[in-house]
Amino acid sequence: MTLEMHPQRWGDPAHAAPLPASTHALVDAFLGTRDTPASDGATLPEPGLSADLLDSLESLLGAGAVLADDETRRLRTRGKSTPDLLLARAGDLGDAPDVVVRPRTHEEVAAVLGWAVEHHVAVVPFGGGTCVTGGLAAVRDGFAGLVSLDLVRMDRLLDVDQVSMTATFQPGVRGPAAEAMLAEHGLTLSHFPQSFEFASIGGFAATRSSGQSSAGFGRFDEMVVGLRVATPVGELVTGSSPANAAGPDLRQVVLGSEGTLGVITEVTVRVRELAPEKAYEAWAFDSFAAGADAMRHLVQHDLRPTVLRLSDETETMVNLASQSEVGGEGISGALMIVGYETPGALRRRETVTAALGELGAKPLGEERGAAWARGRFHAPYLRDSMLDVGVLVETLETATFWSRRQALYDAVRAALESHLPGALVMCHISHVYETGCSLYFTVAARQGDDPIAQWHAAKSAASDAMVGSGATITHHHAVGTDHRPWLAREIGEVGVAMLRGLKGAVDPTGILNPGVLIP
Repeated sequence: MTLEMHPQRWGDPAHAAPLPASTHALVDAFLGTRDTPASDGATLPEPGLSADLLDSLESLLGAGAVLADDETRRLRTRGKSTPDLLLARAGDLGDAPDVVVRPRTHEEVAAVLGWAVEHHVAVVPFGGGTCVTGGLAAVRDGFAGLVSLDLVRMDRLLDVDQVSMTATFQPGVRGPAAEAMLAEHGLTLSHFPQSFEFASIGGFAATRSSGQSSAGFGRFDEMVVGLRVATPVGELVTGSSPANAAGPDLRQVVLGSEGTLGVITEVTVRVRELAPEKAYEAWAFDSFAAGADAMRHLVQHDLRPTVLRLSDETETMVNLASQSEVGGEGISGALMIVGYETPGALRRRETVTAALGELGAKPLGEERGAAWARGRFHAPYLRDSMLDVGVLVETLETATFWSRRQALYDAVRAALESHLPGALVMCHISHVYETGCSLYFTVAARQGDDPIAQWHAAKSAASDAMVGSGATITHHHAVGTDHRPWLAREIGEVGVAMLRGLKGAVDPTGILNPGVLIP
């Protein structure tokens, strides 16, 4: 049975815990704390679809596949951004779907879309529910109702080709299940975003996800070799060969489309052999800038480990304070984590180690690296604990070329600090390319009387800074509704026209995730 996340928190409800004492002391000293418990009196709006329409849906999918009870609808309301959680904690579930449907096959998905077109009902595809950009809060105005198309029952591994080294999954397979299925064949996908434990294969594709091992394995869109998609006007199948010159790559049109152009029903990915061992280690640099220069040197000289991430001075300080079991005495500056998760990376380890030493890094050994690996998916739980004590915590990310990294870093920090006085603004680099890198910011601030408005003002200023610096509005969190105003500035009038043209061609009545992505 698939584990459900708590409707007002991140992840496994069993992992919810108070803020650790060491972190609480640090946060209290910098920001101050106060109890802000979540409301337990949430009331859902009544479903807006008639009994006749629900009966017609059930005739398509069978008994048990059409759910309109409050508990199921609550679990499919919005995603897991901080504004999403703040609304849920306040008891606001106004975006709840009218009904949740759970198909098992491509044909059943196509049948739901046909039904939705006939009755003009909006459809929001739902994978793992880990979205942090408002991508699950579709516009309802003008539609007869809203359906959450929950892909949780589409959870099979359909094919493994060990000659070509590919595997085909249904979209509802969660990250851990995908790895377990592949491990039975001695294989791995090795896509490990922070949302790995709950996010789905379909969600990875629909948002162009990037995992923590991207230095070695690449982004998810680089792993995808084929897709099957159900649209309101018919089926799209891509991936007849490993590469082609048959016009624009339609895989890349679907990847990142966030359920607005169709519902992904099959994903074929390239896979690799499982590594017999993995290793992680930590290094310290005098400054974030020095560490970033070292990262650039490694990737531009073909010295990539599998994991390569660097925290700035503020994030390093906070991480050291929250990892008392490892110890951080005598460590300052910027902390780098280096991981080796493939045989090839392990063979390069000695060369990478020598290069880091020459670039001014101080080795800190494997204990801290192993501690990072053990907790690599746990940070969102800490956010919940911070919200419990009146601290607003949220993240935002971008990417740019190496030559613009410092200017972008300075501009985004300044924008956040100007709108959140006294805030802790932290940053790390976790995705690197020969030409540039991502910057991932985490912000912690004392909650005001209206924390959602407080965050939106800061987020808007930071987004303006990103686009004004010539950077992207998002590297891997996708667009959703939160980034849509800035997407138009990033891609320009012609780009907007192209997206709208695609939308009109495959979804002429606009039922698919209305209000998301398309400017």
